[in-house]
Amino acid sequence: MNYEFTIIVPVYNEQDCLPHLFDELKAYLGKASVTTKVLFVDDGSSDRSPQLIKEFCLKTDHFNYLLFERNFGKGAALKAAFDHIDTPLLGYLDADLQTYPIDFEKLLPFAGKFDLVTGWRKQRKDTPVKRISSLIGNGVRNFFTKDHMHDTGCPLKIIKTNYAQNIPMFKGLQRFLPAMVLLQDGKIKEVEIPHYPRLAGESKYNFRNRFMGPLLDCFAYVWMKKSYISYKVSEKNE
Repeated sequence: MNYEFTIIVPVYNEQDCLPHLFDELKAYLGKASVTTKVLFVDDGSSDRSPQLIKEFCLKTDHFNYLLFERNFGKGAALKAAFDHIDTPLLGYLDADLQTYPIDFEKLLPFAGKFDLVTGWRKQRKDTPVKRISSLIGNGVRNFFTKDHMHDTGCPLKIIKTNYAQNIPMFKGLQRFLPAMVLLQDGKIKEVEIPHYPRLAGESKYNFRNRFMGPLLDCFAYVWMKKSYISYKVSEKNE
């Protein structure tokens, strides 16, 4: 099958969410407006997530997996997925189902004209602490990156694969995807999407890793922006 779109799902200790997630992804693949497959990347989970992913993928068409030998972080999970993608478009979805796969249909109409299309969770369904820390984190990133995104960290995105594969790997990668596409002179767009309460499991985020980590990552981004090499060949002789 000639797939056009791959959905990447990074997973870390989400055994309670996975059965529902499997159902939602299977249902979406039957409705998707482009031919779609799914790539799970388990980031060294210590619960039953790797076993559940493996069992599901081995018996279900259009689903594949990568299992890390230990926890490397979400940025590493995304980069590993980028390196294994063979479709012109890729998407990114968190395993906690606070965003749903069907909402890729809100982004896909813009994927031709834009090189990255990201969701905007305008009506957040999070705890007050999570909302405030995300608001601060987005403000800090906007100060450094000037990407003018309302919701840089929204875990529902579509990226042209050639742009994603040119992004250098670093910790906190997922926080800077729009900015890294802009560094390549790409075009980005934000689209409002629904947001839902977490159904099961526990959030992996707190004030420290939503604010202090991103703040330090911003300094790394500033260095990378100054050092980033980008070029386009106008002509070559075969």
